[in-house]
Amino acid sequence: MRYLILSDIHSNLAALEAVLADAGPVDAVWCLGDIVGYGPQPNECAARVQGLPNLVCVAGNHDWGALGKLDLATFNADARAAAEWTGRTLSAANRAWLDGLPERVRLEGFTLVHGSPRYPIWEYVLNPAIARENMAHFDTLTCLVGHTHVPAIFQEPTRREPRPPAIELSLGEPFRYRNARAIINPGGVGQPRDGDPRASFILLDPDAGTLEYRRVPYPIEETQALMREAGLPPRLAARLSYGI
Repeated sequence: MRYLILSDIHSNLAALEAVLADAGPVDAVWCLGDIVGYGPQPNECAARVQGLPNLVCVAGNHDWGALGKLDLATFNADARAAAEWTGRTLSAANRAWLDGLPERVRLEGFTLVHGSPRYPIWEYVLNPAIARENMAHFDTLTCLVGHTHVPAIFQEPTRREPRPPAIELSLGEPFRYRNARAIINPGGVGQPRDGDPRASFILLDPDAGTLEYRRVPYPIEETQALMREAGLPPRLAARLSYGI
């Protein structure tokens, strides 16, 4: 079995298509939210995601922001402008689909949320200290999160290690995720923030109990041109070149 784990597409169809092509055939797709926001193609991305095989998807804060389910005063000015544009652009059908996405899904030994198991929509799991605080808020072996746009693995602490160690992985090397409870982030498809502009995702093999981090380049300039055409904030387009 091969599962594709992705998050934070952010209306970036070129990045999404690159990920799907690089991943190849998969048996299921688990999406950790923020299908829309920031980028120029919310309807195209929502439609593409809905057509993926055996899709399981949760809601993200930008999905809710575009629907008016979050107070946009909590967003920075660029994110707020993009959310307002996205809300005006989304079709009725895609709005209804996004509105129906759950905050949390539990299946096959995994908990799926966008932000954190403690606060599924908004909290960022940025470091071992926050990860430790969240370990009590899910009862499965593994919790998959997005939101930070940074790939990460935080394992459950032991008596010798008071904070969950942050595991560093080499791309393309299988990691045995069943060795300890962990919070795992696949990174961002449409707006990476770890200094690497390539789209980030995970391929999961639940039979072998392994996962593999992957990165793939995409035509960033195509997305940037569409963002400028739509009148989205220039900084949002510029940051895609640098992965920040």
